[in-house]
Amino acid sequence: MKDTSPDRTGHGDGRTERELREALEALAGGVLPDPDAYRTARGEWLRRERRRRLVLAVLIAVVFTLAVLIGLWVLNQTPSDPGVIFSGTGTGTAAPAAEGRSLPRLHP
Repeated sequence: MKDTSPDRTGHGDGRTERELREALEALAGGVLPDPDAYRTARGEWLRRERRRRLVLAVLIAVVFTLAVLIGLWVLNQTPSDPGVIFSGTGTGTAAPAAEGRSLPRLHP
């Protein structure tokens, strides 16, 4: 069974498609490639790649520096008093605030 329905262009013989193909072939035949096109495109790509790597390296350095500075700042914010754990009494007994909060120790 032969399909007799017209194509999408409204012509059953494909004349529009053939004319379009001929026009595009004529247009493409007149285009001459630049002899340095590959070298130019490769150079541009390498420059973009170097720029990307440089930006990434700078970004990593900035993030690392900020993390170190924030860490040093946080460590510097500790209170100057020794606190409960390191009371500095040297008596071997627990500080009065800590008594009653810990489990009794069994001595052998």
